[in-house]
Amino acid sequence: MLVAGIGVSSATPQLTLFLVRELHTPLPVAGLYYVTNLAAPLAGFLVGRWSDRSHDRLLWFRICALIGAAGWLAMAASTAVWMPFVISALALSVAGGSMAQLFAACRDELSRHPTRAENRVIATIRMAFTTGWILGPVFGSWFGGVFGLRPLLVATAVCVFAQVLPLGRQRVERYDDPHRSTSTERRRIDHMLPLLVFTAVCVLAMTGDTIKFGYLPIYMADQLHVSDAVRGAVIGIQPLLELLLLPVVARLADRYGAMRAMTAGAVLGLAGNVTYALSTSVAGLFLGQTLTAGLWACVGALGVTIAQRLYPEGVGTASGIFLSAIPLGSAIGGTIGGIGVAAIGLPHVFFIPACLTAVSIAAFTLLSRRELRQR
Repeated sequence: MLVAGIGVSSATPQLTLFLVRELHTPLPVAGLYYVTNLAAPLAGFLVGRWSDRSHDRLLWFRICALIGAAGWLAMAASTAVWMPFVISALALSVAGGSMAQLFAACRDELSRHPTRAENRVIATIRMAFTTGWILGPVFGSWFGGVFGLRPLLVATAVCVFAQVLPLGRQRVERYDDPHRSTSTERRRIDHMLPLLVFTAVCVLAMTGDTIKFGYLPIYMADQLHVSDAVRGAVIGIQPLLELLLLPVVARLADRYGAMRAMTAGAVLGLAGNVTYALSTSVAGLFLGQTLTAGLWACVGALGVTIAQRLYPEGVGTASGIFLSAIPLGSAIGGTIGGIGVAAIGLPHVFFIPACLTAVSIAAFTLLSRRELRQR
């Protein structure tokens, strides 16, 4: 997870620059690259379904990693504007399923060996990926500046492939609950509805993140006139705080319930977006980042666990669908941000994700009550 996090986060912030500098893509067209994230939910669903029918849960983890490595190599060799778009939609969307299948394997082992600390187990694993996302952008900026953007994409391919090496030839057998009755395919699809609702609610809560990364640096540069170092500190503080909060959130979830903790995280996300919208100084933006870190700590530590509980008969499918919600939220947030900035400007555009997060709080509250009734 650490190796994969470093690799992917090294390249992701540089992709628009790669499209513009290396392939001479017009900036508006380069901005459309992230629309390819819309392919992630379908890929996550298909990989998850295939994983749930496989005896070895790590088989599809390895397949996704190999496809991802091949995709990044193909990206580095791209010579036409259309190639990165096709590669992202067909290969990198599938590659994203590798992390989902690792979490599915963890769920299988936790089902075989139950523990009251399962949220802390998942949070610890997630911390490795988050650490990668803290280190990766720094490494990617340096490596791309020294060696070039195409070698950076090759290095990303190496990291994506290298994530399979620590596991060696280890197998994790798919866990089938002997007490769960086998159901028809139609019933399984009906049982997927709570998972889909939860995933959609999480997408609502996450839309502000893309808007923040896309437009908060512009707001700080053009209207607050802060230095590059301060802008970097504002953007970089969130993943650092998220890393520190992951074990705290897991302990709270073990004590009070995961869905309650997610509801509290959404409240922090709402407060963060409102703080962005009303901020006229860097101090307000630091506060907004601190509050938003609480939301993302809850999503990172608890989201995949809740999804697996909502669809226990297919934890691979549940993991794939939920984790694909993150790039889906990114695509939707980018669209909303572009329209919102044109309509109401900066920083008031953050009132839009604040309203969407308020809806998610109401939905999380209803899901939390449903969870309590089922206990």
